[in-house]
Amino acid sequence: MVVGDLATNVDVVILGAGPGGYVSAIRAAQLGKEVALVDPGPPGGACLHRGCIPSKALLTAADRVWQAQNSAEMGLTVSEPQIDLGQMHSWKDSVVQRLSKGVKQLLAHHKVELVPGIGWFLNEHEVRVEAEYGTKRFIFERCIIAVGGDPAPLPGLDFNGKRVLTPSQALGLTELPDSIAIIGTDYIAAELATIFVKLGATVHLLIPAERRLLNEFDSSAGRQVQARLKKLGVKIKLKVTDVAQAAEGASHVVVSAGLIPRTGDLRLEEAGVGINERGSVLVNDRMQTSNPAIYAVGDVTGGPPLANIAIKQGKVAAESIAGRPAQYAPQAIPRVAWTDPQVAAVGLTATEAKAAGYKVMTGRFPLGASGRAITQNAAEGFVQTVAEKENEVLLGVTIVGPQAESLIGEAALALEMGATLVDLAETLHPHPGLSEALQESAEAGLGMAVHIK
Repeated sequence: MVVGDLATNVDVVILGAGPGGYVSAIRAAQLGKEVALVDPGPPGGACLHRGCIPSKALLTAADRVWQAQNSAEMGLTVSEPQIDLGQMHSWKDSVVQRLSKGVKQLLAHHKVELVPGIGWFLNEHEVRVEAEYGTKRFIFERCIIAVGGDPAPLPGLDFNGKRVLTPSQALGLTELPDSIAIIGTDYIAAELATIFVKLGATVHLLIPAERRLLNEFDSSAGRQVQARLKKLGVKIKLKVTDVAQAAEGASHVVVSAGLIPRTGDLRLEEAGVGINERGSVLVNDRMQTSNPAIYAVGDVTGGPPLANIAIKQGKVAAESIAGRPAQYAPQAIPRVAWTDPQVAAVGLTATEAKAAGYKVMTGRFPLGASGRAITQNAAEGFVQTVAEKENEVLLGVTIVGPQAESLIGEAALALEMGATLVDLAETLHPHPGLSEALQESAEAGLGMAVHIK
């Protein structure tokens, strides 16, 4: 980097150090670019520090508590587990810090300059960064916007950090609430309900009118998780028209209603970057904005708020900047809800495929017929495959059950490679293993199932 009297010249400035930002920084550096990565917080963003990783850590701890209390039929009886929420958070924080340290080491290894502060555009090739101890200016050849989004509030339920909480704030509660009302239908709302009910809190899950739980998955998956949450003790209220009123009796209220792209303070008009009516940055398949020198990735572009999408888009942006023929056009985007049971899906559901004009064939294998699922005392769930009837090409897979998060990887690869039901059916899987259920589901679609009637 060449330092002038007023500004620093740099190949690439990246605003935001979440999954899309730090990954694009590393990839750009690998391709020979000098990179400055700007963020007011530590690298890793909300996903690492306040979302994905903390929630999965707490889900693991909560499930351990629940398993300890509910294993008598296996011949395992233990005394009532004592929950030390402070120690649980200390362990969760140690996981976050370990991963955060790893990200910092990777950035240092690739000689990415970490710039603490908040950045905004001065013009089409310059940003100002305001930090605690002053400001910096960068003149860039290329820029990547990866600032993410903020939780969306609901009318009458403005976030205050005390009673009305964002999902991230809920994950940081150091005392178990007397009662907690969770408003939402997405995987975040379902995961939060799972955590708190397994830790022993009184949980109310409020589903707004004209919505259903896990709306982003096949309806049968949502129904199965909803039934399980009820069995765990969650009080579910459907078709709620006034969520603020329905939550009045709860000591804490959590709102999970999506994200608002964090573009308001970037001064995008100064840089010639276009946005839509929701404030999302408009991009092409190379992640370029209306200013060809500026790219955008992740939640700020308004797509599904998934870290795997941000990571892939970050790589595409970095490779495009380096002159490589990169394009964001995935055939398969796996999505997961770490609920009980887990839900994972990739591609189209049967309903979506029919709406898209396909003639479909489906195969469904219940985990109640899986030897491995039964030996894990986790036989609630199923695997469903959806294929095009004419050529048997796979269109989508939904998995409900243990380790769905891992099993969906095979389905994503099959979809990306254009596999058919025959390809899945002819692939040998370990026995007894949960992955057999995908093979059995494909066989069911072909009318050759062996282990179900």
